[in-house]
Formats: sequence, C-alpha cells, structure tokens
Amino acid sequence: MTTATAVIEEVEEKARRAKAASQVLRRLSTQVKDAALRAIAEALFRREREILEANAEDLERGREQGLSEALLDRLALNSKRIADMAEGLRQVAALRDPVGEIISGWRRPNGLEIRKVRVPLGVVGLIYEARPNVTIEAAGLCLKAGNAILLRGGSEAISSNVCLAEIAGEAAQSAGLPKGCIEIIENTDRAAAQYLMGLREYVDVLIPRGGASLIRSVVENAKVPVIETGAGNCHLYVDASADLDIAAKIAVNAKTQRPSVCNAIETMLVHRRVASEFLPKVAAELRSRGVELRGDDRTRQLVPEAKSAGEEDWKTEYLALILAVKVVDDLEEAIAHIVRYSTGHSETIVTRDLESARRFCEEIDCCSIFVNTSSRFCDGGEFGLGAEIGISTQKLHARGPMGLEELTSYKYLIFGEGQVRG
Repeated sequence: MTTATAVIEEVEEKARRAKAASQVLRRLSTQVKDAALRAIAEALFRREREILEANAEDLERGREQGLSEALLDRLALNSKRIADMAEGLRQVAALRDPVGEIISGWRRPNGLEIRKVRVPLGVVGLIYEARPNVTIEAAGLCLKAGNAILLRGGSEAISSNVCLAEIAGEAAQSAGLPKGCIEIIENTDRAAAQYLMGLREYVDVLIPRGGASLIRSVVENAKVPVIETGAGNCHLYVDASADLDIAAKIAVNAKTQRPSVCNAIETMLVHRRVASEFLPKVAAELRSRGVELRGDDRTRQLVPEAKSAGEEDWKTEYLALILAVKVVDDLEEAIAHIVRYSTGHSETIVTRDLESARRFCEEIDCCSIFVNTSSRFCDGGEFGLGAEIGISTQKLHARGPMGLEELTSYKYLIFGEGQVRG
C-alpha cells in the first residue's frame, strides 16, 4: 500500500464513520448529549496525567524544531487549562439545546402551516493548528449541537490532540453517543488535509482555525463549504476624550494578557491631543512587560526607544509581544486606518464621547466592536456561549465567536390537509 493510498483510506474511513454517527446524533435527546459532555469533563480530570505526558512530548518536539514562544504558549497545557476545558464542557451542557427549536412559524391563506426549525449541520470538519484545547472545545460544541466532528490538527500538537480525542471519544461512547462521533485524523501530512477538503460526500462544512496561511489555503482549495475564521489584526483607538487610566489598563491587558491569540491588539492609535500625556506612561508599562514598540515619527518623538514602524507593521498580526503605535489627528483618521488594515475581527475605542463611540460602532465593519473594554473578551466563553469553535470574520451564516446556534442550520416543515397547487 502506498503512503498516498494509506492517507486516503484513513481520512475516508474516519469521515465515513463520522457521517454514520451524525445520523444518530441528530435524533439524540438533550439529556443524553449533556450527560456525554459531563462524562468527557470528568474523564479529563481523571486522565490528566496522560494528557500532560502527551503534551510534554509536543512541547519537547516543538522546542527542538525552534517553535516561537507564542506558538509554544498556544501549545502548552497545564492543570488550569485542562480544568478550563472541563468547565467549558459543563457550561455548554448547561446551555439551551438549539436543535429542534422553532425559529419561526406562520400560516398561509391556503391553510398550510410552515415552520422554520433548527437542525444540526451534520459532520463538521475542523482543520486547526497548535492549540490542543480546541480539540475539546470544538468536540463539545459539535456534540451538543447534534453534529459529529472530524478533527485534523497540526503536527505540532499531534500527541496532545490524539490523546484528548481518544479520551473524549471513549467517554462520549460510554455515555451513549455513537462510535465515530469524535474522529481525529492522525496523519499530519498535508495530503490528509487536502483530501479532507474535497470530501463533500461525507463532510458538510469545514472550519479552518489557525494562522492566515492555513485559513487562506482552506478557503482557496476546499470543495466542502467553508466557514472562514480570520486572522486578528486588531486595533485599539484612544480618543481625545478617553479616560487615560482606563485606556492604559485596556492597552496593557489587550496586548500582554495573552499575546499569542487572535483577539490581542496589534496596533494602537492615539489621538494627538492626548498623545504627549498618554504615550510615555503606557509605553513604560508595556515595556515593563516585555513589549517591543514600533511607532510612526510622532510616536518616536514621544517614545524615543520605539523602533520605526513601516507599512508592513500596520498589516501584521504579530501574535507576540510587539505593538505598532501611531498618533492620529482625529477620529476620522483612526477610522480610515482601521478600515484599511483591519481583518474584520475585533476593534476597540476608549472614549467618553458618546458621538465618537456611536460613529466608531457604525463606521467600523468587523465581527466585534469594544467600547471602553478589552478586545480579549472576544471569546465564546466570555460571551456566555460556553466555548467557541472559532471566530468567524465572514458575513454569511456565522459571524464572531461561533457557539451552538452557529453550528446548526434549519429546515422548513410544511403541514397541510390535502392542499395541492393550482
């Protein structure tokens, strides 16, 4: 058997099992699904040592391969992160089940009764990079929404992902879910992802979650319908009327609390009226936390240690302790900059002017806009969704953090009493 044949057979067999499982999952009760999520949560605690040992293999391999600190941070698991995954599952179990919900209903003049009812998508394929917690978050959401999930993680986290998927699958089956409800493709060769992208017969929707190059590859090559999750070139604008203490607190949090994630800010724009007071202070706080600043000429006059920022800096999602800074003349210039460089993820304004806040909210087109709070809240758990399978930056079907409702579609049910069309 050739290597290519082995890849195809693995992907197709697991996709076939997921498809069969999805037919069972769509009719299971909420009680059975919730019990399965709680069983997975308990299994994570019970088998924590196995998970950490598998994760240690990935971290050791990553260091040998020279992975950046940002990637290693995304990859790393510890007791708290495992506990957070378990808590996320419990939160999802406590949420309302969207499957079967009557979205709307009406009666036609001819007596037909029409209902629009929420239904599972079927099989969700997830292609993702070095964040093993995604394995559990995605599986939990998909199962609650009545979907099977077919996972294809990156080579960086393969040991962790396989371990987590096996634990979750065994726990789910012990609670009454069908075999195949959680499948993981263990072959990390690019050919496996390429073949998965074309499996329209078995996979109903494909979600890429990772860096810009991964997302672009899936969007450009997939034959399976794709929900695009986007990169996060996120901005913070400090308005002339901003409370500067609040602005500094938000800037530090949004850049340094976890710099390797897509909702961390990459560029800070500061109104010229407050720049001389605000920038030296916030720059000192950011530098004390290891942030490298890159600024335009006006920024560097106020913060001489900042490196010079160029066009590439305004475009870049650093995912690291680097922040581009620009002084702007007014709200119009800030909005124009964001419109030009934003990836449509999360944008923030700090202001005490209601009109500035209104204009920012209306004129910026992205999935989430934050007023006087940190963009780090752009997260399914923080939104009360329990978890997220990704943050969609597209505009069709789903936008923003994707929870249970975003993992469903709908169908129409039409009831009559013998009516025929004339």
